[in-house]
Amino acid sequence: TELGVLKTGKEADVFLVERAVPGDPSQQVVMAAKRYRGEEHRSFHRSSAYTEGRKTRNSRDARAMAKKTAHGRAVAAGQWAAAEWAALVRFWLAGVPVPYPVQIDGTELLMELVDVDGEAAPRLAQTRPTGDLLVSYFDQLRDAMLALARHGVAHGDLSPYNVLAAGDRLVVIDLPQVVDVVANPTGMDFLMRDCRNVCSWFAARGLDVDEHDLFAELLASAL
Repeated sequence: TELGVLKTGKEADVFLVERAVPGDPSQQVVMAAKRYRGEEHRSFHRSSAYTEGRKTRNSRDARAMAKKTAHGRAVAAGQWAAAEWAALVRFWLAGVPVPYPVQIDGTELLMELVDVDGEAAPRLAQTRPTGDLLVSYFDQLRDAMLALARHGVAHGDLSPYNVLAAGDRLVVIDLPQVVDVVANPTGMDFLMRDCRNVCSWFAARGLDVDEHDLFAELLASAL
């Protein structure tokens, strides 16, 4: 059962979906359905810089994406959905704090709804943590970034807007653009940008953190 829109974005919208067995309250769960737009969307904004080092097997699809035809936009949407699904599965199994992946159907991803007391968890940017909670949040995010680095990748678009605060627990979201820090020529730049975005937010709230120290720590784990 569709319950409405949770969030809208440039390339995808997130809906609330209830999956249930009628008459059995114990068999009911609300999930998040992320739906990438296809050819009806005029343009797909994800930068091609994220996909450097990735392969597109079908040359016709590659040409269509380069020309941004209707077919190319549909292919791009499907590829981003598939990339995010693969990242969710890979990192969930590796213990990275990401939403539990349920299923993929074309350009729709069904995943765990990260919530707080039954309500969708806010983005980290919407919270005002202080003291021990602020320290804990940074430690959790650094650990998540280290876990990604050990897989040789960076989130690529990490910021307080792509992290959910579920009480005292952080969950990293929006993973279609995960960047290989070795295969991608600008991988190190994306890794540094993630460090800058994260450290700037925590430093602005009084935490003594340094983006260059974090970058060096991640780099040591990635290589």
